[in-house]
Amino acid sequence: MATALYTTLVNRIAAYAPGAPQPVLVTHLRDAAIEACERTSAWRYKHATITMVAGTYEYAFVPESGAEVHTILTSSINGNDLPVKTLEDIHRLYPKYPSSVAAERTTPQYIFQNNPDTFHVALVPDNGTDTIEMFVAQKPLRSSTGMEGTVMDDLETVIIHGALQGLLTMPETTWSDTELAAYHAKQFTFKVAERRARANIGAGRATLTVRSPIWA
Repeated sequence: MATALYTTLVNRIAAYAPGAPQPVLVTHLRDAAIEACERTSAWRYKHATITMVAGTYEYAFVPESGAEVHTILTSSINGNDLPVKTLEDIHRLYPKYPSSVAAERTTPQYIFQNNPDTFHVALVPDNGTDTIEMFVAQKPLRSSTGMEGTVMDDLETVIIHGALQGLLTMPETTWSDTELAAYHAKQFTFKVAERRARANIGAGRATLTVRSPIWA
């Protein structure tokens, strides 16, 4: 997919901060893009298939270039649901996890994100044929110069308001305007909520439903 550079949005905010250097504008645009992706989970990605390795419970994510995984949205193993749990959930269920005892290995029943780079499965896999499929939500890296173009187009207004809410509160600058910053902060919050709802419901406007978690 095509990458859109943050510099393409510079002209959208430069007029509100006359005199602000382009690197400063780009930094605030990137920060706003990261926060927008974190709060909306709008940058969704079909992760590459992961094949388990017997005895290995930690695996590296393979996100798109310039991105890292923010959260796991859905996952399955061998075509069956693989619920997402927290580390605390896993240890309540399996106090000895991760066990090094070969006899206690089995097909993983749960998955949890360890950090932006890796995820764990529980229990420890017992073979190298199980495969995991995932959809994940991504966010740009702090070192990124842009992000996936269609996502940035969809979040453009959110990113603009997010960048301006921070940019206009920079102290001792000629463009500082706390009143205008407060306006953009409110717009950012409103637009984030709208985009998050859109991402959850989907373009088809499906009805949201509630499902009780499976505890066993």
